[in-house]
Formats: sequence, structure tokens, C-alpha cells
Amino acid sequence: MGGAGEKILAAACAGTSGLPYIGCMELHRLGRTSLGVSRLGLGLAALGRPGYINLGHAQDLHQDYDVAAMEARCHAVLDAAWELGIRYFDAARSYGRAEAFLSSWLASRRIAPRSVAIGSKWGYTYTAGWQVEADTHEVKDHSVAVVQRQAGESRELLGSHLGLHQIHSATLESGVLDNQGVLTELARLRESGIAIGLSLSGPNQADVLRRAIDITVGGQRLFDAVQATWNLLEPSAGIALKEAHDAGMGVIVKEALANGRLTPRNTDSAFEAKRRLLEATAARLQTSMDALALAAVLAQPWADVVLSGAATAEQLRCNATALEVGWDEEAGKRLITLAESPRDYWATRGAMRWN
Repeated sequence: MGGAGEKILAAACAGTSGLPYIGCMELHRLGRTSLGVSRLGLGLAALGRPGYINLGHAQDLHQDYDVAAMEARCHAVLDAAWELGIRYFDAARSYGRAEAFLSSWLASRRIAPRSVAIGSKWGYTYTAGWQVEADTHEVKDHSVAVVQRQAGESRELLGSHLGLHQIHSATLESGVLDNQGVLTELARLRESGIAIGLSLSGPNQADVLRRAIDITVGGQRLFDAVQATWNLLEPSAGIALKEAHDAGMGVIVKEALANGRLTPRNTDSAFEAKRRLLEATAARLQTSMDALALAAVLAQPWADVVLSGAATAEQLRCNATALEVGWDEEAGKRLITLAESPRDYWATRGAMRWN
């Protein structure tokens, strides 16, 4: 797919209508990096391990957790992503075998490093032992020893395809942004040609990001990119994300569907009024709930990449229709009422069951 596949894709894009094709997303640079990325990306959190917190995850995997079966399923979704024109893929050391599955797909499909952008993350170690139910699914450690070990593991699996390495869920409490040993190690990785980023979680995403924007090592700003949660339920980091984008950082948005809470799978009676508003707006714009929620993020001018967390090819293709949604001012005004307080949102997310 790296050679002939590129020619087929180029031919498919060479239509005469002048209209964009879903399968032909225009590539653009991620911030100040040399990485060419598509507007829609694919995150592998739900594809690399048996258990995850997305609503209906067990249903998506048909409760078949055989390693070979999960690798084949992951490859099928990656194939669908490639056909759609997705050229940014996001993994992490704590996503079970996600990096290994991605690596075997890159090799088997003969994807050239220059034709795709790959990001991964360090700072959490997977500890679930390939079980859905575990006392602890991942352990957080933002020490120098962990960044050195996990950077080496990621590079061993992904080789020259690895273009972006990110701190996984940086927080002020972990002290990672004040750890000079870690910052020096990240600067060393950056000098080797890998872009450096950080992902964010929790109600204080904006505070962490503003701290990160100001960090320099050797007179140069350290962070090239940020990955944060922004969705219709949790838009609190929006102003800070715009500031980061204006400062030259690439912006990647995760959890655009709020781990399934912004899809028809959310049958919580307490969400009923919000669901009706989403359904009515989706009907007016002739789209689905999930595509509507993704379109809300794609409409943000500072969002360089919006990640789909799809666990099936069908879900991904549905997600990709967000690129065709005619998002308008009325939708923005009506759906802003869905926002929860950051603390309520993150408390709800933290209580979601691994399945």
C-alpha cells in the first residue's frame, strides 16, 4: 500500500467535480513539525488491549480477546483508515499491544515512513495482563528512567515511522514539567529528529498546557504538539488550545465522542434531554450523532487532527462522514448548552467501567 496504494489514492482524488472526497483528506503540517497529518486521525486505545472504558467496547470486540484475532481486527480498521485518507495514527506504551499491531501493519502493508505520521506516548505502563477486569490497568510514572525505557521500546517497534513522542497525561501534580532530567531527555530525543509533545487529562488541562507552552531547553521551546480532550461536554481547554496553536504547536484532539457518551450508546436517563438535542441537530444537518460530535471539533480552527477512537471499520467510516457535515452557527449556539463543568465531566469519566 505504500507504493501502488499511493498511486490508487492519488487517482481517486483526481476527480473533476472540484469537491473534496472523504477518501482524500488534504495533508497539512502539524504545527511547526515536518509531519504531514490528515484532519482526521485514528487513536488505537480501543484496539490494542482487551479492556477499555468506551461504552460498548466488549460488544465491538465480540468478547474475542485472542491476540491474533485482535491484531487482525486492528489491521482491518487500519486498512479502512488508510482507504479513507487518514494519515495520522496515535498509540501509547500503555495501550496493550497497540504499537506492536501498528508495527506489523506498517510492515505488512509496506507503508513508507514519509507517507504517514505516527505518534506514541510514554509515562504509563500496561499492567492488566491481557485481562478485561484487572485491579490496575496501567501504572503512571513520569520519571527519567521510564522515558528512557519506553522511548527505546517505542523506537524499537516503530523505527523511523515514529515521528511524535508525547508525555502521557501530563499534570502539574506529577511534577513532570518541572523535572529537569526528563526535560533534558526529551530535548535529546527532539535533537534526534522526533517531535515532542504532551497529552493532557483532567479538569486542569488549560493550566498544564499554558505551563508547557513556556518551557524551553537550550533556548528553544520544547513542545511541538499537544493532545487534549475537547468535546461538546468538555470544551474548557479551548482557549488554551487556541493559544498553543497560535504559538506554533500542533493540536491533536482526543475523546471527541467522550468515550461513547456522545453516541447512541449513551442510554443513561440523566442524559436524555441532551441526547434529544443532539438527535434533533443531527437530523437537521442530515447526519448521525457521532459525526455531529466530531464535526463540532473539526469546526474549531485550532484543531489540526481530530482522533477517532473507532474499534471497528464500520464505526470509522461513520466517523469519517463528519468531514461532510455542514456545521453552522446555529448548531454551535444550540450545542454549547451541552457543556458540563470540568470536574463533573472528569468525575463521570473516571467512574466509567472497563469492558
